[in-house]
Amino acid sequence: MNAERITPIDINANQAVKYADAILAERSEQARRLKYLGGGSFGRAVGVTLENGREYVLKLLLAPDMMEKECRDLRLLRENCPVRVPAVLYSRPCDDKIPADAYAMEKIPGKSAVTDICLFLSSKKRRLGFADEVTSALHAVHECVNGTFGDTLCPRHTDWLGLYKPFAQDILTRTHAAVRRGELSQSILSAAQAAFARFDDIFCEPVTQACLIHGDLNVANIMVDKGRVSGFIDPLNSMYADREYDLFQFDNLTGKRFFLADTYIAKYGASRNVRAKLAFYGLFNEIYCYFKAGTLFPAIMRPLVKNMRTQLAAL
Repeated sequence: MNAERITPIDINANQAVKYADAILAERSEQARRLKYLGGGSFGRAVGVTLENGREYVLKLLLAPDMMEKECRDLRLLRENCPVRVPAVLYSRPCDDKIPADAYAMEKIPGKSAVTDICLFLSSKKRRLGFADEVTSALHAVHECVNGTFGDTLCPRHTDWLGLYKPFAQDILTRTHAAVRRGELSQSILSAAQAAFARFDDIFCEPVTQACLIHGDLNVANIMVDKGRVSGFIDPLNSMYADREYDLFQFDNLTGKRFFLADTYIAKYGASRNVRAKLAFYGLFNEIYCYFKAGTLFPAIMRPLVKNMRTQLAAL
């Protein structure tokens, strides 16, 4: 776990489609249609429809040394999740012709839950049913345990807090420097400082089990089809960790509308200060993402800062 800045390869939507077309040509595959699907800080996704009607998604990775981990994490999650996780179909390392590593994965049917207006406006009973499906599947992933904590490629730490606290300290140190440079606001720093000062109170219970986590299971990465959960996509920083490190994403975007974190906690239990922990994890993760990618989303950051202060006051 480190927050070193990664400089992403500059690939726009048109270039992503062009590179996807070139990869298909290498494989002697004929495309009926290529559609740019979007992307985040470190990936560009292109939907592929072949002449024979077969469909899949081709993902171009904008940072080096990501492909081995992403492909492994997808396979590991797929083995342990009762809802579909995309199967990796093939991979292609970067070269002089195409500057980004790429891999192909199966297309999960349906749409992202964050774009499903009918689901968003559905009855509370229906939304709770959705939450039950999601949390049952995620808990099955968490049932995959390991003897040590850390990255799925090399988990070697015997103590979660011994791994996580230095990471959080590094984030706080970098936040101080970013505020001095005028990159981050004083309000972010003060919330992070206040939270870290109470670290031992917030994390007063030891984490004894290293559980496999998805790492980025917010509603944007939950697929739904005909009103049912059809799959989980786009894991990020999957690792063997505190299972509650997988829950703070449930409150992002429209997740609170579906009671996702509350449902998981009610069904499977939680640590004493779980809400303060999730606030801490959420705030420090968002700052970490800023340092890794260089992009700040105030609409996400502001509620995290506010929630951290609220949870500290409630301790």
